[in-house]
Amino acid sequence: MKTKLDSPEIKEKNFSVLEEKIGIKFKHPEYLVQAFVHRSYLNEHRDFNFGHNERLEFLGDAVLELAVTEFLFNEYGNPEGELTNWRAALVNAKILSSIAYEIGMESYLFLSHGESKDAGTKARDYIMANTMESLIGAIYIDQGYIATQQFVTRWVITKLPYILENGLYMDAKSRFQEGAQEKIGVTPVYKVLDEEGPDHAKTFKIGVFIDKELIAEGRGMSKQEAELEAAEAAVKVKGWKGPKINIIKRKTGDPL
Repeated sequence: MKTKLDSPEIKEKNFSVLEEKIGIKFKHPEYLVQAFVHRSYLNEHRDFNFGHNERLEFLGDAVLELAVTEFLFNEYGNPEGELTNWRAALVNAKILSSIAYEIGMESYLFLSHGESKDAGTKARDYIMANTMESLIGAIYIDQGYIATQQFVTRWVITKLPYILENGLYMDAKSRFQEGAQEKIGVTPVYKVLDEEGPDHAKTFKIGVFIDKELIAEGRGMSKQEAELEAAEAAVKVKGWKGPKINIIKRKTGDPL
């Protein structure tokens, strides 16, 4: 008797390899498959046996935030504001997409022909981050909270030392500004170098300067996006990390 999982498109993906990679054998593998179905795929395959992954993404987002929050609360005695910044850095799209690539999730996506051509773009990174949340939602439904917590600890929370060491709990503009002020006592300045395209779809090229020296450039669909990209590039050029912070590890019996 054929099941929803017997279609050639699904068999071709060989999800058992992914299960082995993440160390989870799904009781209901249909949850795993649905986690990878992008809405665009259904526009071209209306008879596909599964819906899109957006509800799983909604669930996974909440479970991920809870698991990270619980870990930070139990392990660290830092003020709420600092823990909030650490959590935001752990669950942001850039980190989640990088983890999704690390796991090898891209080849399991069900995408439209148009979306399939966007490999290596910001749009693909965004899809990967959302799919990471969908996968977490699927694990939660299928395996429960403890297994999901273990997955989040293995793949997400292990990035925390890197985030703290490199100051990634701050946005790139703040990191570069603090670095410039600390190292040479100067505040960076951002200037528009070029604008392209019609008013409703402009692309901005922005440079970040220290005094009159151009350090790096960035492009974006808004000035804010271009400035952020320029700052990220400038941080790499200078090799400046975020400010040192006092990490307070909690001990058993410490007050909440």
